[in-house]
Amino acid sequence: MPAQTRTLCSLHFTDMPSINKVILLGHVGKEPEVRYVDQGVAVAQVRLATTERGYTLPNGTQVPDRTEWHNVVLWRKLAETVEKYVHTGDFIYVEGKIQSRTYEDKQGITRYITEIWADDLKLFGSKKDTNTNG
Repeated sequence: MPAQTRTLCSLHFTDMPSINKVILLGHVGKEPEVRYVDQGVAVAQVRLATTERGYTLPNGTQVPDRTEWHNVVLWRKLAETVEKYVHTGDFIYVEGKIQSRTYEDKQGITRYITEIWADDLKLFGSKKDTNTNG
């Protein structure tokens, strides 16, 4: 490929915007924590579990389910919705972006955390809704 073509392709890709987009569909692992910060702005934290189902390899080896836990942060109206309607075991859809940050714990140790900052939330019901007898 001629040098000029490589340069043009390189420029093309470096000028493209990047994308930080996450879509999760999973179960709430514990009761959400909701607090109010500056001037009454609601912020909610939700622990969300997503599970990839296990499978069997052609040689018979069993690969177990794999569950990932996500820290989801929701602000304002979304946080107020969480406070009213979201509970442990609920099945929810979250759309947002990945954001990482650091903080110091009580012992002065720097901790790193990765969170999903949600900009959309959809509620699909709870495990107790789908596990009713009768």
